[in-house]
Amino acid sequence: MNAKSDTQKIDFLQKEANTQANEILMSVYKALKEKGYSPVNQIVGYILSGDPTYITSHNNARSLIGKLDRDELLEEIVMFYINANNQ
Repeated sequence: MNAKSDTQKIDFLQKEANTQANEILMSVYKALKEKGYSPVNQIVGYILSGDPTYITSHNNARSLIGKLDRDELLEEIVMFYINANNQ
């Protein structure tokens, strides 16, 4: 394979991983909101502390968020913010 082909494959895999992080984050947000929590405060608390009890077990949200590293979640949030404000 040539370098260009390899690069395109890596970009696709990174995009797929980011999509998964986005879907998990939105599912967790929805579950927290349904249970009456402040989703932003709870997710921030989880990212800062790593304590899974910040995330409800409703709709399997705690298990879902545990599939991702906190670094991945933070990266997804920062990238979304930058992309939204860079247009």
